[in-house]
Amino acid sequence: MSATEFLADLHAKPAALARLAGHLARPGLLDAIPERPERVVLLGMGSSLYAAHVSAARLRAAGIAASAELASAEVGTPPGPGTLALAISANGSSVETLAAAERHRGRSRLVVITNRPDAPLAALGDATIELMAGEEVSGVACRTFQHTLLLLRALEARLTATDPGDLPGLAHRVAESTAWLLGHEAEWRPGVADALDGPDGVAVLAPAERISSALQSALMVRESPRRPGVGSETGEWAHVDVYLTKTLDYRALLLAGSRWDDQALDWLRRRGSTVVVVGREVPDAAVTLRYPGDDDPAVAAATETLIAELVAARWHEAQAAAERTSA
Repeated sequence: MSATEFLADLHAKPAALARLAGHLARPGLLDAIPERPERVVLLGMGSSLYAAHVSAARLRAAGIAASAELASAEVGTPPGPGTLALAISANGSSVETLAAAERHRGRSRLVVITNRPDAPLAALGDATIELMAGEEVSGVACRTFQHTLLLLRALEARLTATDPGDLPGLAHRVAESTAWLLGHEAEWRPGVADALDGPDGVAVLAPAERISSALQSALMVRESPRRPGVGSETGEWAHVDVYLTKTLDYRALLLAGSRWDDQALDWLRRRGSTVVVVGREVPDAAVTLRYPGDDDPAVAAATETLIAELVAARWHEAQAAAERTSA
């Protein structure tokens, strides 16, 4: 992948979201999805699984027996007539997701969610839902991740037989927030990038309800500039990653909104860590970033990964320029 291609994919987000809004407004879009199945299993790898985690949690809260599972796992939810299997893959050709779909093919109700309705995975499903993200020329699942989050909200409403609210309107609001971050990048990105630019990588914290944002943001740091990045749920962070604040030049990106934000911030202050906070005013943070819509958790969940994506892409761009100069 190249930084130029990745940046092009990121700048195409608002237009793709506008197309998705029209897709979500289509009558009968999800008629192939049964209401109130006995159980739901969401299968995927990487970004697809990150999006699935938060969807499965919302389904459980609504009384549906749902789980998000690694497609590569040897043991998982067994296939059967009462099972709805949702196989999620941006390119529709992940070998692990194909293998998991094969286990459910003809035995469970199998629905494929993909950006490539002509891909091998789609051929296995009883129905296919297209992500409508357009071609990601960089190969990075950035728009497809965003679209998966929004389409899964529509699926949840269908499965729980509840009013989904204005999902096309939500897609438009995400597009507006995304466009704001892209249009104002020169104002916010240099300070955020400088604060997070350390020798030991980036830690990303997010609420459980938006754990997908932490995992995806950290993945972008690893995938584009090839730097260390780790994502944690904000409360669990104090049990699994706080230890490194004592030994590393610790740089954290805190995506605010958890009841455990203050606990994490207290540890980070005491250890002298550098913290960038998004979505909340924290006076002693190295940088605080606010953007329109960040007070709406549904908008934030589908927007906030763009912050790490743009920082990662610019780091990658600078690294490539340095390599050309030294060659």
